[in-house]
Formats: sequence, C-alpha cells, structure tokens
Amino acid sequence: MDAAAARTKPIASEATPVVQTWELSKFYRTGFFMNQSIESLKNFTLTVYEGETFGLLGQNGAGKTTLLKTLLGIVRPTSGRAMILGKPLGDRTVRQRLGYLPENPYFYDYLTGWEFLQFTASLFQIHPDIQRQRIPQLLDWVGLSQNSARKKQLRQYSKGMLQRIGMAQALINDPDVVFLDEPMSGLDPLGRYQMREIIVSLKEQGRTIFFNSHILADVEQICDRVAILARGELICSGSIPELIGTSETYHVKGTGGNPEVLKQWLPDLEFDELGWQGHLSGTIQDFLSSIQLMGAKVISINLSTTTLEEFFVEQLRAKGMTVSQ
Repeated sequence: MDAAAARTKPIASEATPVVQTWELSKFYRTGFFMNQSIESLKNFTLTVYEGETFGLLGQNGAGKTTLLKTLLGIVRPTSGRAMILGKPLGDRTVRQRLGYLPENPYFYDYLTGWEFLQFTASLFQIHPDIQRQRIPQLLDWVGLSQNSARKKQLRQYSKGMLQRIGMAQALINDPDVVFLDEPMSGLDPLGRYQMREIIVSLKEQGRTIFFNSHILADVEQICDRVAILARGELICSGSIPELIGTSETYHVKGTGGNPEVLKQWLPDLEFDELGWQGHLSGTIQDFLSSIQLMGAKVISINLSTTTLEEFFVEQLRAKGMTVSQ
C-alpha cells in the first residue's frame, strides 16, 4: 500500500479510545532560586482511537516531546489526567504493549545493532527463540543489513542508521501502540520514504501510531487525524479534510485584457512584468468566454488547494506567533 493512500475514512464514533487526556498540564521550575516556571503543556485534552495514525504538529519547543514523555510516564504531569489503553499513566501492564522512539535516542554505543536489539528484547523478557526470528525481520523491515548489524558497533552508525535501529527497538515487543518522536529526523529522502512505508504497514496491522513531526508533507500523506500544538496549547485537531477543507480553486496566469473586467473574475488580481495572475472566482467556461471577448490570452490554469503547511502557518499567525519564511 502506498503511503499517499494511507489516509482512511473518519474514525467511527464507536471506535475504542487508546490515548485519552483531560486538562493535562506540565510546569517546570527554573531560575537560580527555582522561583520561575515554564508552562510546557497547558490543559491539553485529546483522544486518539484504536488503529489510528495520529500526527502531532508544532514548532520546536511547542511541547510535543513533553506530551509524549508525560504519556509514557517518563515525566509526571503537574495537573490533569490521562489514560492509555484504558489504564492510568505508568501502569506496568500497559508499558509492555507500548513502543517508543525518542527524537534523539542515546544507545549503548559499544554494542552492535544486533546486540542492542537482543538487550532491548531481554528487557521485555522475550524468549531467545522468538528473538532469533524477530530481530532479522525487524532489521530487514527498517532497511539495515543483518551482517552489518552483527559486526558494526552503534558508535559507527550514521544518524540515519541510528534512527532505523531505534525504530527496530521500538517494535521489538510487537507493541499495540507506537509512539514516535520525529521519526523522519536525520533521514535522507529514501529513508523518509521507507519510514513512511513502515508506519503505513503498522497501520495495516491494526496498530495505533502517535507521532510528533514538523515535516508536514509526511504527515499529510499518512495521518488519519492531526493536531497542532503551540506554546503548550492545543490549537485544533481533526482530519486533514476537516481542517483545511476540500474546496478547490484555479490559479490563472495570462496577458492582456481589461484590468477592471479581469478583477471581476480574479479578486486577488496581480500584475508583474510577465502579465497578470490570480485565483479564479466563477466557472472556467464563463471565464474563458470573457477572456476571448477581451482579446486577452491565458498562459496557464492550475488547480490550487490549501496545503497542510499553509494551514499550519495560518494557525500560528492567528495566535500571534512569528513564523520565519
């Protein structure tokens, strides 16, 4: 299945909640006298459903990693509550069913990739017979050579290879829910494509994937729903069609004609040294008839839709945040 076709129909109302948060907040104390506080997460309320691929978007420092670490029990929330798989945060029976890839994983770099996966499997008390079957499968799945994994220490791995072995360890326990913090980080275009395909494969197996990312093109291809986080606050959430809409307009370029008449068809009409351009308001057929009567010439007509990136930038600007170009 191609990643571009991975988005599915909206989650049914009877779907089982897997990740739930209610008014979740996290404050950190800072300053020389620890008399200042930073609000990393503010009253965060969200539900992610079984079998869903959910993408959390935000700039660096938005609070995405704090949320993941809170859900995984690595840090404690200041207030609010959350549940994973119907259990409160920190439940040991739930941890056995979770997989996690940190944004900047730190591994025992004197181990080979194979030894590291064996070590991770032992933490989950996975039988050696199962390890011998699963480790080669995972290495093949994430695109790492079995021979290299047996011989090369992790300190000799590139950033992309570490990301791949990190994904393998996140899946070593055959988890029901997979948390990924910037899984495409450090990967070349082929590596990003392979990582997307892995996520799609996990979805096809019925697993729930919750991942953070600022690579919006990848998110747009593979997520059922997304949420935008800014300064610790949830701005919006929903399926991509729900958020950005499905309306389509046409971007037209041309030369000549009457500017006043053109303005009636192209409300955002602009002129440059090559001619004019704008987005069409009305039907193409009527517009072309009008163009012919004016003696103008159309250079191009292209279908234009709002991208997730454009929507993301608009939401941040609406919150008064500066977005660098």
